[in-house]
Amino acid sequence: MTATTADDPPPALRLPKRRGVELSLLVCAVLISVYGYVEVGLARSGAVPQDAVRYGAGLGVLALLAHLAVRLRAPYADPLLLPIAVLLNGLGLVLIYRLDLETPADRAAPAQLVWSTLGVALFIAAVVLLRDHRILQRYAYLSVATGLVLMLAPILFPAVNGAKIWIRIGGLSFQPGEFAKILLAVFFAAYLAANRNALAYTGRRIWRLQLPTGRVLGPIVAIWLLSVGVLVLERDLGTSLLFFGLFVIMLYVATGRTGWIAVGLVLAAAGAFAVGSLEPHVNGRVEDWLNPFATIEAGQGPSQLAQSLFSFAAGGMLGAGLGLGHSVLIGFAAKSDFILATAGEELGLVGLTAIFLLYALMAARGYRAGLALRDPFGRLLAVGLASILSLQVFVIAGGVMGLIPLTGMAMPFLAQGGSSVVTNWIIVALLIRVSDSARAPHPEQVEAGVVAPAVGVER
Repeated sequence: MTATTADDPPPALRLPKRRGVELSLLVCAVLISVYGYVEVGLARSGAVPQDAVRYGAGLGVLALLAHLAVRLRAPYADPLLLPIAVLLNGLGLVLIYRLDLETPADRAAPAQLVWSTLGVALFIAAVVLLRDHRILQRYAYLSVATGLVLMLAPILFPAVNGAKIWIRIGGLSFQPGEFAKILLAVFFAAYLAANRNALAYTGRRIWRLQLPTGRVLGPIVAIWLLSVGVLVLERDLGTSLLFFGLFVIMLYVATGRTGWIAVGLVLAAAGAFAVGSLEPHVNGRVEDWLNPFATIEAGQGPSQLAQSLFSFAAGGMLGAGLGLGHSVLIGFAAKSDFILATAGEELGLVGLTAIFLLYALMAARGYRAGLALRDPFGRLLAVGLASILSLQVFVIAGGVMGLIPLTGMAMPFLAQGGSSVVTNWIIVALLIRVSDSARAPHPEQVEAGVVAPAVGVER
């Protein structure tokens, strides 16, 4: 042993990277998904599905490749984000496969696996190629221009199930609004980071609300008008709520003024009430929400919302068991809008709560990464991306549970939908990049010898 003196500097701290924790959680996520896949086969046919090993191996390879990308390019990233995404995606594939067994002519699980593979590939590309999230700030106005084009493009195509949110070309279809929300989050973060002081401290005071100048307030009014326009032209209540809610949340975070939340709620309620009263498709969803059992009373059978409520009620506390429910009676949307009803019926309140906690934990880790960042753009971007996930879960879960009118959006990672699963993997990649910047040692700390450089033995 060697003696040390009082003049010797203390040893530099080595910040843990937690990649080993991430790998362990990924193994658990894959095993849970495979167990669910096997459980469905045993419940439906009394035998283990023949492709269970192939399913587990495929999901495991995707998880391993994503983990290697994070380990090499974002070593300080949050260790929970990737395992949660893998688990939710795996459970989604299990639920879609379970519903496929009831609809042999409409098998969606193979296509969903292909989309999941594409999503993971884009996740890896984003983690590897995007070395600094602040680069996105340079493309703020390009992002909003592209996002607006994507949002308005479906207007030129026929409506699908009453809403103009899809683009169908031949046998290929996708929902451009899913990609637009990421681009708009980038623009909102850049715009608010550049104008946060003007929004918070300039302009006139009306009662308790500090209104900014017209030059700064103009884009806010334009965002509100655009969200109402999307609702009118595309008959898409979900995208409109998500779009406007995202901006209000980020505006509040940028300024710290609760008055903006009140203004946002009033404007959103006014727009939704006006369109809900005048637009037949949206009005129909509102009427179904107000009286979900009207079709039963009229002798026409239960509506989709009524069947969803029956599914949740049948699940009880512990559920009927994977593969033993009857949520397929909901109809064509059982694999997309209402897949949460299948989880509620077959996994029960306990399983449904666990799923909600996974979403809550993912959003919380995103918020935590944003709070740890020093640059305003990164902080707002992390909050915006985490809020996208939170708002989607609230809007979709609220709709299928009868708390708010149905919106027609897809549950992140769980529901059938190629555009949705790809977009959500990109969101996770950006949160991985932001969390890596938040947790990595700062250059001045390394120079001062407080922490060790970002090399060495990983934990």
